Amino acid sequence: MNIGITCYPSLGGSGVVATELGKLLAERGHNVHFITSGIPFRLGKYHPNIFYHEVEVNQYDVFKYPPYDLTLANRMAQVAKNEHLDILHVHYAVPHALCAYLAKQMVGDQLKIVTTLHGTDITVLGYDSTLSDLIRFGIEQSDLVTAVSGDLIQETKQLLQVERPIELVYNFVDKRRYYRKEVSELKKVFAPNGEKLIMHISNFRPVKRVPDVIEVFRRVHRELPAKLLLIGEGPDMSIARKMLCEYGLDGATHFLGKQEDVAEVISLADVMLLPSEKESFGLVALEAMACGVPVVATNVGGLPEVIVDGETGYLCECGDVQALADKTLALLKDEALYQRFSRTSVERSCNTFCHEKITTQYEELYVRLLAGTHAAPLAKPI
Repeated sequence: MNIGITCYPSLGGSGVVATELGKLLAERGHNVHFITSGIPFRLGKYHPNIFYHEVEVNQYDVFKYPPYDLTLANRMAQVAKNEHLDILHVHYAVPHALCAYLAKQMVGDQLKIVTTLHGTDITVLGYDSTLSDLIRFGIEQSDLVTAVSGDLIQETKQLLQVERPIELVYNFVDKRRYYRKEVSELKKVFAPNGEKLIMHISNFRPVKRVPDVIEVFRRVHRELPAKLLLIGEGPDMSIARKMLCEYGLDGATHFLGKQEDVAEVISLADVMLLPSEKESFGLVALEAMACGVPVVATNVGGLPEVIVDGETGYLCECGDVQALADKTLALLKDEALYQRFSRTSVERSCNTFCHEKITTQYEELYVRLLAGTHAAPLAKPI
């Protein structure tokens, strides 16, 4: 098959999954064409079946803002025609599903549109009354729609009154890359005296509840020697730094910024802490589990579909920092319990969320769509 993929190319769950999926499809002999504003963050080395088509937005005085959406739609149509695309798989509803719809109007019905919903395109943008009708239209005009968790499917249908079927296709990890790496020497740099390492990875936005991360670490640090590793960047990083300074914990914290080799970094951790307010799936949790790192998280969104409470980690109520701290301490103080959770985490990630299994699921959906076994869109063109 000739498959086009559009995603946000920067660091983020939707872009990471889209890029990894494209690479896996190329390994299976499909021709994959990335149509994005920049080279996807995880694209990596050259592959003969992968092609990159840049979306360049020109500046014109007549436009107050650069017309990125229209330029993207036009570029999609160009690539679809020139490369004879069978499938255009777009990740994130806005603006990608809408741009794909416009591209299809230019190219013809032979181009099939697959839209994958990843989370904030529904859980944040879907609540914006100026965007909700557009998002609904983009979903209903897609030939096939998938979402990364059952919780996200339910929220999409309730919030936007979407009637069409939405397929559940979980995110995945490539078990050839995500496993516990040998980092004992590197770990001595961050924990020279054998301290436990607690890790948090996010975009440091309010929804990630960064102050809760700091508060949980403060309570854990009172009970046993520990260090905090913060991975990523974002607006709430300044709040984290201020709180750590006030608590006198800045010397027990390492800020590592954005990291590309996530598996090696995660392998440093003893516990992954995710006290988020919302998570449609929780890719960081899955990546941690694949590396044998138990996750202590909140019981929100799609996280209960990833983490098995009491087996691969613990789930606590959002905002309950004492419970989060208690569960973290329970894992760090009981080596037998920790090792059991670690083994179960790896097993679950490799079985339920295996890259081979999920890639096959997408392939089968593509084949069904091209064979005409999926229903036509419900909405009428505007």
